[in-house]
Amino acid sequence: MSTTSSAAFAAVIGGIAGASLAAHRGVRTAAGAALVGATGLGASEAVARARQHEGEIPPLWQRIAVSAALAAPLGWISEKVTAASPRMVGAATGAAVGVMGLRPQKVAMGPVVGFGVGEVLARRHASAAVVASSSVLVYRSLSALVFREAQVSLLAERVRAADLPFVVPRPARTRYVGTTYVRDLAKELGGDYVADAPDAGIVASLDALTGPELDPDQVDPLVREFYEHTTRFALDIVPQWRLWVRPGYLLYRTLVARPFGQASIPMNQREAQRGIHSRIDTVTGIDGVVSVRGWVRSFADDDEPIMLGIYTTYTHGDTGYVSVGFPVPEGSFTATLLPRPRADRGLSLTSRAHDGQAGHYLTYIDTAADELTALAMHGFEEQLDVHVDNGALRAEHAFWIFGFPFLTLHYRIARKPAA
Repeated sequence: MSTTSSAAFAAVIGGIAGASLAAHRGVRTAAGAALVGATGLGASEAVARARQHEGEIPPLWQRIAVSAALAAPLGWISEKVTAASPRMVGAATGAAVGVMGLRPQKVAMGPVVGFGVGEVLARRHASAAVVASSSVLVYRSLSALVFREAQVSLLAERVRAADLPFVVPRPARTRYVGTTYVRDLAKELGGDYVADAPDAGIVASLDALTGPELDPDQVDPLVREFYEHTTRFALDIVPQWRLWVRPGYLLYRTLVARPFGQASIPMNQREAQRGIHSRIDTVTGIDGVVSVRGWVRSFADDDEPIMLGIYTTYTHGDTGYVSVGFPVPEGSFTATLLPRPRADRGLSLTSRAHDGQAGHYLTYIDTAADELTALAMHGFEEQLDVHVDNGALRAEHAFWIFGFPFLTLHYRIARKPAA
């Protein structure tokens, strides 16, 4: 969006906000406030865009101003429709912006701050529009002071895939990913597709992960075999969700995961007992080398998708990494993981490295222009530990959001019976 169009859009928001804030004082006053709001927010947007460098998002102060302006007409509507008290308007507004902050501390802080703002403004007989706008302004300002570390940042805008080697640039071409994604990708690439490739692994060789911290020869042979010949093994998943995240995950799964056919992890042990079908689909180029490895996991009873990841390896400096791309419509969510040895000769793959490579990246992929725009998701972390326990393979896949653990997947891994 150009500076002119973004400033014009901000001016519209400011005008509506001004009218909402002054609506209780009559038409003439509301019209004047609309003019002031349009001029002020439009001008601040123009200044913000002029100071914005390439690859950056607008500055925080402007984002706060716009969000506070957006809240004003919503507060005005709530007053007309519900006749809610200032305290209720403040608490509801705070709860809404708190949820948008995602971080549990922000979610908890939102309604408290909003209620406090409503309590103060109720004594001054402020309108609901003023309460809603002020609640957003105070909440976001406090959040900026308390939570200084950015949880999401714009990493790159409209760059080539080669500039982001830790991103797997494989988008979904349709709104549904499902279990046939690799087959459809093979048609697009013109490669040879093999469904449920025999004796395939999620990596070609563990040697690709060699680095200062990892000597693949020191990894337990059974762990190495699992990575290089994954299809020799059957998996059972025991999900362990933290109680606080279950309502949010249920909503996400219903509205996003199942409609997209991607990242729909079992909710509980009873659901996991449907059984897990694990396979690796591959695409081979004209040179005979496997260019795509897609690990497909679905429920055994009806092949409902659980998760599909495109597994790749790459080297940065002298360190090998695993990058797993999860295709989504017009983009991908990539987990880039640093391999580390365990004391028991197992292997950890972790994003908790903060080395400029490991991490999580949400990427929009413009396939026509062959360009990527990527966000770094600093607040999301994971670690996969595969090890041998009393002669049996075990794995724990742990996830954190904003430093809080929310899910651990316990894998029971057994060798498949000989055919």
